[in-house]
Amino acid sequence: MYVADSRSSKAPVAPATRPGRREAADGATGRAARAAVPGTVVVLGVVSLVTDVSSEMVSAVLPLYLLTGLGLSPLGFGLLDGIQNGFSAVVRLAGGHLADRRGRDGAPRHKAVAAVGYGLSALCKPLLLLAHTVPLIGAVLAADRTGKGLRTAPRDAMISLATEPAHRGRAFGVHRAMDTAGALLGPLTAFLVLRMAGGPLLADGGQQQGYHAVFAVSACVAVLGVLVLLLFVPNRLEADEPSTSHPRLRDGLALLRIPGLRRLTVCAVLLGLTTVSDSFLYLLVQRRLGLATEYFPLLPLGTAGAFLLLAVPLGALADRIGRRRLFLAGHGVLLLAYGLLLSPLDGLPVVVCVLLLHGAFYASTDGVLAAAAADTVPAAQRGAGLALVGTGQALARFACSLAFGALWSAVGGTTALTWSALALAGCVTGAALVLREPDPAATPSDPEVPK
Repeated sequence: MYVADSRSSKAPVAPATRPGRREAADGATGRAARAAVPGTVVVLGVVSLVTDVSSEMVSAVLPLYLLTGLGLSPLGFGLLDGIQNGFSAVVRLAGGHLADRRGRDGAPRHKAVAAVGYGLSALCKPLLLLAHTVPLIGAVLAADRTGKGLRTAPRDAMISLATEPAHRGRAFGVHRAMDTAGALLGPLTAFLVLRMAGGPLLADGGQQQGYHAVFAVSACVAVLGVLVLLLFVPNRLEADEPSTSHPRLRDGLALLRIPGLRRLTVCAVLLGLTTVSDSFLYLLVQRRLGLATEYFPLLPLGTAGAFLLLAVPLGALADRIGRRRLFLAGHGVLLLAYGLLLSPLDGLPVVVCVLLLHGAFYASTDGVLAAAAADTVPAAQRGAGLALVGTGQALARFACSLAFGALWSAVGGTTALTWSALALAGCVTGAALVLREPDPAATPSDPEVPK
């Protein structure tokens, strides 16, 4: 790790190799692979890992706590889940814009804005101990998602600025793999805390102490993530160009004039409209398999495990075959997962396959979309550009959560998933038409800021 200072974290370009120098070439290849992932990316990955342990501890038990424990309807849960995504989307644009604004030294404020976002989410965790009604829990979750919205674009901007363009897919893959390691550990930690807290779960007619123990441990872990960010992430990157200009919010919106960014945003919105939220997917899996409620927090482990194993190789694959192409293929994998869940096949192997395909979908799309967007956005407005794509996707998923919750309440979960799968197939076709132009080169020069 690197102590936070102004030293460069820019990855050097790999040296060229010569015929007949096999050992030197192999050594250079190894050094180039390591150089493709700068120290800043690794430290940000640690921050995300720790923070995700905290967040996923709560996310793993929350659906069961709300639906079974507090009696919330699927429509109500869809509304609550959508509100979380909606708040994150609304503030993401502000986070990207504030991060691009320059301080007195002329450097952008990516780290400062990210720290505020991580800190706000950390403050929300202990508040869950005091919230015992659905409206209060919704308010706390909205504040938590506000923190997530603030930090996402600045963090991804720091990753893209610290990495050579040819290796952005791999760098985002490494970060997402570390982030997913936290998602893998979070549900497991929640499961262990619930077991150690003693007493039956609220869903089984017991008391709330098990859930309160999860919320308390989650708060402590979140504070640790903020400390790692403040102490070990550099304050400035070599790619940060001193400037006295202060971009306005409408300047960020003007980035949609860039054809590549506009197409990516349209594609993200189309596909987000038919991406069923993780919580609903896990509820469908749990009910189909008939799992006991105490094992529900373990369901995300299948998704997280596949994501962890595939994020880096698929990120590297995106650098070679095209990031937009892999992004579309990932949604085809998600469609296959929906098909398996709707098929007459039954049993534990089918459920495991669904969770693995779900993880492969995230490995093919999450960091890959950010890397593709970074190729189209000028460095001076990297945060705002990434926020535009992320906001479009988040708002679309907000709408999907509302629609899916309403459909589940009206016609049942299986029928709702059938309609979602058909819509996803149509949107994948439409997105393929939107992105039919060739993928940009792996090492593009930064585009000009639109006038």
